[in-house]
Amino acid sequence: MNISTSILNVKEDGNEIETFYRLEAAKTDFFHIDVMDGKFVENDTSERMKRFSDILSNIALTPIEVHLMCEDVKGFVDEYAPVNPNTIVFHIEVCKDDTQVMELINYIKDKGIKVGLSLKPETKVETILPYLKYIHEVLVMTVEPGKGNQTLIVNTLDKIKEIRKYIDDNNLDTEINADGGINLDTIQSIKDAGCDIAVVGSAMINAIDYKYMMNKLKSI
Repeated sequence: MNISTSILNVKEDGNEIETFYRLEAAKTDFFHIDVMDGKFVENDTSERMKRFSDILSNIALTPIEVHLMCEDVKGFVDEYAPVNPNTIVFHIEVCKDDTQVMELINYIKDKGIKVGLSLKPETKVETILPYLKYIHEVLVMTVEPGKGNQTLIVNTLDKIKEIRKYIDDNNLDTEINADGGINLDTIQSIKDAGCDIAVVGSAMINAIDYKYMMNKLKSI
């Protein structure tokens, strides 16, 4: 299982570049950029995450995935496309109908970027299943989007299992990413549920030794 490190809790204290280098040296598989607009979720991280993504695009070889917790998906896609992200993920809850979902999927694909769809804990799995054949990744929120340091919501594991079964039954290549409350105590349950990628935030950023933590997470 791959590890995507969320940099949401990295501080702007003059040491952020060193932090990014240390995370890359620890062999994180992705840098996860949590972009919040203050509308879809309460917090607004858009300016700080753009600065971080600009830095990463210049210093890091590790792929970037951008998670848009935002209403204006196209606007933020245009803003982040220049940093050459591997994947841009948007929330299905911001779309009013099937036409808009497909329009945004194709808008991202047309820029040569992989597409992911995310769903909140209370959103039914059936909402997202019809689009799995068109996207590269489904990101299951295992906490409420918009804040860090939350505890994993256990019943979201059932969503992951259901999506895993659908992907396998239909021979799809879509990967499953879980995001929220993932640490040494919970990563085994995420893996057992069928995830391909785990987003790890506080557990990694707050670790004293990034290499040790990354190795522990990947060894499970």
